[in-house]
Amino acid sequence: MTVSVARRQIFLHELELEADIGFHPGEIGVPQRLRVSVEVTLDEAFVPTRDEASPEWSYDRLRDGIRALVAGRRFNLQETVAREVWALVMAMPGVQALTVTVAKPDIYPDAREVGVRLSSH
Repeated sequence: MTVSVARRQIFLHELELEADIGFHPGEIGVPQRLRVSVEVTLDEAFVPTRDEASPEWSYDRLRDGIRALVAGRRFNLQETVAREVWALVMAMPGVQALTVTVAKPDIYPDAREVGVRLSSH
């Protein structure tokens, strides 16, 4: 029995970064924990078919790209970070669909995190 694969994804969940983010006076210039997750649906042509690394896609490429995007920057809103991560990943080859989640885990003591999600799924 042959099973057809309907969706081919690569993901990076809860990459934890320190970011200068927030617009409240107590947040400006004070780095906060930020978690970024991406789920990328790839065109079949960009998914490795052999047990070899793909030249177009790797977890390192996702992680390093997001870390470089946030490093040394100042953001007021998580929505801005999410849009910029979206643009970064959508520019990579073979992307068919994408979900980007950005969350701040240390905002409320009675909530695990607050954040924003952009998705084309």
